[in-house]
Amino acid sequence: MYQVFARKYRPQTFAELVGQEHVRTTLANAITQARIAHGYIFSGQRGTGKTTVARVLARCLNCEQGPTATPCMQCAACIEVAAGNAMDVIEIDAASNRGINEMRELRENVRFRPARDRYKVFIVDEAHQITNEAFNALLKTLEEPPEWVVFILCTTESHKIPTTIASRCQQFSFRSVDFTELVARMQWICEQEGLTAEPDALAVIAQVGEGSVRDSLSALDQAVACCGNSLTAADVRQLLGLFSLDSMGEVAAALAAQDSRRMLELVQELERNGRNLQHFCRELSRYFRNLLVAKIAGAGSRLIAASTNEQERLAETASSFSEADLTRYLKITLDLYKDLQYSLQPRLHLEIGLLRLVHATRLTSIEDALAALDSPGAPIPVPAAAKASAPRPQTTAPLRVPAPQPVASPPPPAAAVAPPASGSLKDRLLGHLQQGGNLLLADAVEHSEVSESGGEVRFSGPVEFTLSFRDAGMKTAVQAVLGRPAKISFTAAASAAPPPAKAQPEDDEVSRRALSNPEVQRFQETFPNSQIRNVRNLRD
Repeated sequence: MYQVFARKYRPQTFAELVGQEHVRTTLANAITQARIAHGYIFSGQRGTGKTTVARVLARCLNCEQGPTATPCMQCAACIEVAAGNAMDVIEIDAASNRGINEMRELRENVRFRPARDRYKVFIVDEAHQITNEAFNALLKTLEEPPEWVVFILCTTESHKIPTTIASRCQQFSFRSVDFTELVARMQWICEQEGLTAEPDALAVIAQVGEGSVRDSLSALDQAVACCGNSLTAADVRQLLGLFSLDSMGEVAAALAAQDSRRMLELVQELERNGRNLQHFCRELSRYFRNLLVAKIAGAGSRLIAASTNEQERLAETASSFSEADLTRYLKITLDLYKDLQYSLQPRLHLEIGLLRLVHATRLTSIEDALAALDSPGAPIPVPAAAKASAPRPQTTAPLRVPAPQPVASPPPPAAAVAPPASGSLKDRLLGHLQQGGNLLLADAVEHSEVSESGGEVRFSGPVEFTLSFRDAGMKTAVQAVLGRPAKISFTAAASAAPPPAKAQPEDDEVSRRALSNPEVQRFQETFPNSQIRNVRNLRD
């Protein structure tokens, strides 16, 4: 019976494991030093080897030569674990056995010793799907299990594991496999299977896998079924629905030439060929990301998941753009990809987005524009890509910032209104306010009595005009009429004043102590016309 590559070439020992050196080294040392924990949590991206390492660990613990980091692969325990039918290695799918009843059965099973092997190993896959009640039923058993039990919880979402469970286990985080290691693994499998594959074809498959060994081998299996024993990059891209570097390069060429018409033609070709526009935008954003990395780090960087040939082409294309331009392109395509997810007219959105890329190349940075403004008559710097575009009649002459024109001097201020020189103080003040247009203050003066004594101008009128006489404009008007600064005071009409309260006897001890208080004396100095009408003892 045919076995897919992901199962046929599944690692059986730590030495065959692809990547995950930190996990492999730690577990091998723990077995060698006899420091085997009773609980482990393996977390990480799909297809990175969590269940595989769990089986390898079970084989190392139960090998007849062990516990050993290098199992013999010949004994009954090793063979049965590899076949998946070992009696003392129990694999549980937590996606379908996630309830409290299943965990109670597991807890009862833990009590019995292994039938043949050294350890009874429980491998719980998709452990994050276990309910909280089921985890609570497992707490005590997981914390203090019998000496012959080892729990291994495998999950892709470690944050869903309760902290009470995580604190009782050793945690290992599985990382995504490096691009070069994926390509090397698939190249080795092709040699074992007698297949021929272009390096670019394996690079495309590794890009689809996105760091997952299982996903990459599944795509390789699919490519072999479609293309036969010879794999080419063009056939693999067509099979997986990917866009070639040449199609992405056409967008870059249109940007460099500032050809808006070519951008619209590219969208038309995609639509005519039935290609997914959202997928195209996602690949375009990845392309601009790789161009940006190539511009910053240069060709041959491990930050770019591509073959050597593709990295050289990316570096050559990136040399035509600035780092700021590529950053701007990447931001626009990411926003466009987000808009396409909910767009009812994806073609229209893609056309507008590609035209925005063309217009973004013609933009001048705000720093350069401000620097040009500081130098009158200097030409505004034009981006290199904009200079390469076809000239237009209105832009044949260089743009220049016009020299600043002399600013006309402001008209002289109107002459101040001269106050009347004759009449009573009230009449003169009233006339001055009316000539100045301050009718509110004039109304307050008209309904008040005005007198002057000892450099102080006293007003007496209705209480509703109190705020008018505290206005700064009233003080300015009095100073203009008198020709000198003067103190202003206002007294409300006698009818508006509250009736005086019964004064305390002068010889009252409470009154004397209150009047001698420093704070009271300071208040009286600040407000000389204030009066203390009543003193009350708060203790009474």
